[in-house]
Amino acid sequence: MARDGLRLSLAASILALAAAAPAPAQAFELFGMKLFGGKDEDADIVDPVHYTVSLDLSQADESIHSRLEKASTLVADEERPVSGSLGILAKARNERELLVAALYQEARYDGTVEITIDGRSLDTLEPDAVFDTSRPVPITVAVRSGDKFTLGDVVVRGDVGGISPESFGLVTGGDASSTAILRAETQIIRALKEEGRPLAAVADREVIADHATKTLDVMMAFASGPIAQFGDTLVDGTEAVDAEFTAYMADIERGKTYSPEDVEEARERLLALGVFDSVTVREQDKLAADGSIPVDVRVSERKFRYFGVGATVSSTDGAGIEGYWGHRNLFGRAEKLRLEGSISRIGETADYKDLDYKAALLFEKPGLVGPASKFTYDIKLVSEHPEAYDRFSFSTGAGISYEITKKQTLSGQLRVEYTDISYEPLHPDGKKYLLISTPIEYVYDARDDKLNPKKGWRALAYVEPTYDALSGATFVKLKGEGSVYQALDGNGRVVAAGRAALGSIVGASLSDIPADRRFYSGGGGSVRGYAYQAIGPRVPDPANPNKFLPTGGRSYAEASAELRVQVTESFGVVPFIDAGTVSEDQFPDFSDVRVGAGVGVRYITPFGPLRVDAAVPLNRRPGDASFGIYAGIGQAF
Repeated sequence: MARDGLRLSLAASILALAAAAPAPAQAFELFGMKLFGGKDEDADIVDPVHYTVSLDLSQADESIHSRLEKASTLVADEERPVSGSLGILAKARNERELLVAALYQEARYDGTVEITIDGRSLDTLEPDAVFDTSRPVPITVAVRSGDKFTLGDVVVRGDVGGISPESFGLVTGGDASSTAILRAETQIIRALKEEGRPLAAVADREVIADHATKTLDVMMAFASGPIAQFGDTLVDGTEAVDAEFTAYMADIERGKTYSPEDVEEARERLLALGVFDSVTVREQDKLAADGSIPVDVRVSERKFRYFGVGATVSSTDGAGIEGYWGHRNLFGRAEKLRLEGSISRIGETADYKDLDYKAALLFEKPGLVGPASKFTYDIKLVSEHPEAYDRFSFSTGAGISYEITKKQTLSGQLRVEYTDISYEPLHPDGKKYLLISTPIEYVYDARDDKLNPKKGWRALAYVEPTYDALSGATFVKLKGEGSVYQALDGNGRVVAAGRAALGSIVGASLSDIPADRRFYSGGGGSVRGYAYQAIGPRVPDPANPNKFLPTGGRSYAEASAELRVQVTESFGVVPFIDAGTVSEDQFPDFSDVRVGAGVGVRYITPFGPLRVDAAVPLNRRPGDASFGIYAGIGQAF
């Protein structure tokens, strides 16, 4: 049937261009010339020429003005010179392609982009046109958006089994934007690969825009390829890291039916080792002679030695500094060694003997009993003087953690700890302990981002049976914690977050449990507005009856709620409320719940949000601070 149609003969390249968002913040090179970039790049431009640009959107639908403005590199880079008249031409041609792509992303297939340079149409300019560059060259860009198209006939060909285009959003009368078409195409390829077909690909694509009916007909042909099993894993790029170990940790099982998810998880597992700057894991583009699909692993190693310093500050707990040194690849198989130390309570006490000191040696070996496992060993020294007690301890422990699934981790340790509590309210003369314990922890983490989650949830269960070899006391510490996150808008700029925690110690009296093993609440990590360990049972200080000291408890409960509002790309505001209680009984009785509320600010960085929170106690007791300020890295929970 005859019709007034336009065949987009370059549909593949144009749709691909439409799906690629422009990145004006990064350098872009075309015909050997950097068309935009930083100031350092500008200094290298030969025959620099400036221009002025006028972007006319008067004939473009107002709803897409923002997209067109963002797509315009002529506007974004107006202050940056280009290289001669050829650079002006290249920049203008690139501009038209990007704006046409932006129109296609909005299903505007009869839109036009007209560009004139120094009064001459880009379409009529000769390839070697020369402009008067003695002043900024004037450029005018006029965009007519045209009508919005919908999908017409949609045909999928090839060996695609039961796959239908409707399942991927391609329906007559539906979204005809280039983004939707390419997304569906990618999802169909993914579905074929999930059937075990590593060579699935687009064999052909035909897109026809009918201007009379404002519809877009789409034909996609797919070559699904055979079902195949994984073959050899080939590693390239390793130097100090053992290549055989790298393939082992990738854990792509030879003979197993191909799965794109296995390929993705292999990459994530290798990145998690911490010894590579970059990791690419990809199936080859053809089968081996035995019909299997080989997998290429390409890595780039990072620096293995590192060191650093850090600091924290709190109006109630004082300041702290810490330092560390580490090696990420001690014996060539991603073994990690880390030495760290810290001093805290600076400014909170005038006597250096009352400062808190910590030192630790930490060792980690991945893949001890399978790629999903990790062996750990540590030695720790602690001298601390919180208000509740004075403590010196030496401990060591060895354990193993196992990633059951991508979201589930189980870990356990055997620990031995010598603790000398020189002073605490229930034992003013001090008490010594030799503790043997086996802490076990299970974590289910379904958050979308561990540093700054916007949706998902996390749950933790912890049990620690403990035996005191000096007194014969036995007790079991139990803890459970959960947090949930939910974006309240489409782009995740407003996120509601909540946390709840509950704990109990059973099997021993409060006085038989070492002071540092009891539960406390209050401070930047629990109930803000209160000092560290300030919430819970208290007794008069034997040395000062007018002062009350926390004794800790055998149970606790906490809850927090936050509304995380991202004001700009790098700045956010977080109002919050926290509540907590600590009880001497084995289970919380909720007879004394303390509540704090406040507001915080967040500065978003690539390594997580920088956090500053200010809070006040809403039902403070005598001796409680009137407010608290806390700073740190990462969200509060």
